Amino acid sequence: MTLLVVGSTAFDTVETPYGVADRCLGGSSTYFSLAAAMFADVRLVSVVGEDFPDEHRQVLQEKGVNLEGLEVKPGKTFTWSGRYSADMNDRDTVDVQLNTFGEFNPKVPESFRNSPYVFLANGAPSTQASVLDQVESPVFTVADTMDLWIETQKDDLLALLERIDGLIVNDQEIKMLTGESNLIRAGRRALELGPKLVMVKKGEHGCFLFSHFFQHALPAYPTEDVRDPTGAGDSFAGGFMGFLAGCDSLSLWNMKRAMAYGTVTASLTVEAFGVNRLAESRRSDVERRYQELIQFVSI
Repeated sequence: MTLLVVGSTAFDTVETPYGVADRCLGGSSTYFSLAAAMFADVRLVSVVGEDFPDEHRQVLQEKGVNLEGLEVKPGKTFTWSGRYSADMNDRDTVDVQLNTFGEFNPKVPESFRNSPYVFLANGAPSTQASVLDQVESPVFTVADTMDLWIETQKDDLLALLERIDGLIVNDQEIKMLTGESNLIRAGRRALELGPKLVMVKKGEHGCFLFSHFFQHALPAYPTEDVRDPTGAGDSFAGGFMGFLAGCDSLSLWNMKRAMAYGTVTASLTVEAFGVNRLAESRRSDVERRYQELIQFVSI
């Protein structure tokens, strides 16, 4: 089945203890698309400037991502610069230039509006809601968010949560959203806000899924060669949503499997700067790590 993603496409400049990557291809929807395209047909809606090179477009197209919804506007592409700490658990944003993304008004092509699976990558809740106004009866809609929107647009975010099936956040964001200091209480409280499931990312400590019917937790795949954590969360979401769209089933069993596929997809992303490792990976790479992860968690 097809999967629609709406979000940012960017140039990232990243500094980690392993070096610096300048103006590499990035953005939440980019990482998500490359991850999800290993499982399902992906339709991308985003915006770039006139400086967006053909080689970046080709990276997405070679993975089979449908770029009909990639709008090119006068001006420059969104840029982000960040620096990671020595252990790469903390990150400082050095510079942000929204450029064309600053006035992003998603226009979902007519041919995309029947997408059964929809992912709203990190962005203003009002922008995410505008996408829901354009799609036709999706089967499963999930949104990502961040502390900025919780602090500055919480009312809009709460309204969005009543319209979606799933929410993906990290552990600090869910505590901020709910006012609960305990992760389990925060997960249950978030379900009361509207979504049927809430996925909590905990970085190197794995992930936790909350729903009204079950809870499930997984450790992270044990990756020893972490070069650049940028995009890991978006890649996790891409693997999770991509797998569900690919098998077109929202069963309890497939939700658990989707978590594992998201986990191992993210583990590939962090092994190189930018999208390089993800772009060169194949489904067979994901399947091999999936089997390894299953062995790690089996008793």
